[in-house]
Amino acid sequence: YNLAIFSLQCYVFLTKNWNTPLIFDLKEGTVSLILQAERHFLLVDGGGLYLYSYEGRLISSPKYPGMRTDILNALTVSLSNDTLAVKDKADEKVIYIFEALSGKPLGDGKPLTHKTEIVEIALDQKGLTSERKIAFIDKNRDLFITSVKRFGKEQKIVKIGTMVQSLAWNDTCNILCGIQDSRFTVWYYPNTVYVDKDLLPKTLYEKDASEFSKTPQIVSFVGNQVTIRRADGSLVHLHISPYPAILHGHVSSSRWEDGVRLCRFVKDQTLWACLAAMAVANKDMSTAEIAYAAIGEIDKVQYINSIKELPSKESRLAHMLLFSGSTQEAETLLLQAGLVYQAIQININLYNWERALDLAVKHRTHVDTVLAYRQKFLEDFGKKETNQRFLQYAEGLEVDWNKIKAKIEMEIAKERERAAGSAAGRS
Repeated sequence: YNLAIFSLQCYVFLTKNWNTPLIFDLKEGTVSLILQAERHFLLVDGGGLYLYSYEGRLISSPKYPGMRTDILNALTVSLSNDTLAVKDKADEKVIYIFEALSGKPLGDGKPLTHKTEIVEIALDQKGLTSERKIAFIDKNRDLFITSVKRFGKEQKIVKIGTMVQSLAWNDTCNILCGIQDSRFTVWYYPNTVYVDKDLLPKTLYEKDASEFSKTPQIVSFVGNQVTIRRADGSLVHLHISPYPAILHGHVSSSRWEDGVRLCRFVKDQTLWACLAAMAVANKDMSTAEIAYAAIGEIDKVQYINSIKELPSKESRLAHMLLFSGSTQEAETLLLQAGLVYQAIQININLYNWERALDLAVKHRTHVDTVLAYRQKFLEDFGKKETNQRFLQYAEGLEVDWNKIKAKIEMEIAKERERAAGSAAGRS
């Protein structure tokens, strides 16, 4: 669709038919900003924010405290099919996020707040509403990404770039590009930072950007073409590889075998790294194993193999969460499933001794196991116990490793028996 704004009317043209536009009246004739998404568009005028369908129907009119529409521009407002984000002018560390269809604040109603002033925002355009991400640049020119769904618990705001001057999301898949210092950078799968942060550098494409002169701005990112405006106003068109977008399409349709075949055909390490992160994000560990092996991450292949051998679905899912660095979510999942020992053990493995002891004491089980592993850990490093809580519970207790190993084997046997019972029930 293409839009044309006249004094008191909006014309919506279908690109296949320029002769008969849809025409509707505007409340005011002073439209200062137009933003388009696939399903609807936003008009900003002196009176407010108005979301319209391409049939000319008013969908919603979001509002927030101290709203001033005269200072909004394309850098401080962003629109996707389900979400609208607006940077606050009164407090430039704040971004208000709304549901597009209702105009109501998203989630728990609290705005997204950053530690420093924000200068540019951009919502990704594809995927599920629950996975919607927003990228933003702050005054230090650092690039951050976070989820727009915020229900009370603190969401991770993660830095993925520095010295970023301009950014844009792709229109057909969630690929992000930006001009970063003297480089043009493409984040083929920005969500990698949430599933395997170490893998993020391997999912990037970088190109020298000195040819664009000073302060270039990204105008659009459509298909595999990026349009950049130089300081003198001239436009430069860049083409990136079409294969990452094809991979996104395969993954969004859960066609994992097609994704593997594509990577084998292209023979590109960046594409394999993207597939590895996508597979972990979607809990497809078989594909993740193939992809990690292709990029030589043998330690992660071994860990994935150990996950696949775990007896219960809950344990496997918890260790996938651990793989992504989501320790708290993994522990909560195990406790909800009644796998208390497994929740204690993951904290022991991560040397979260205080939390392991807290769980053991609270559930009155495996206190001796925690103390035994703690004692072995200190002995390995030639240290003595100084923590009063551990000294208190260890008083008069003799470590019997045979007894502890027997208890652990019993826990594993119980989990296997439970998993077998669940499988039999499903069949």
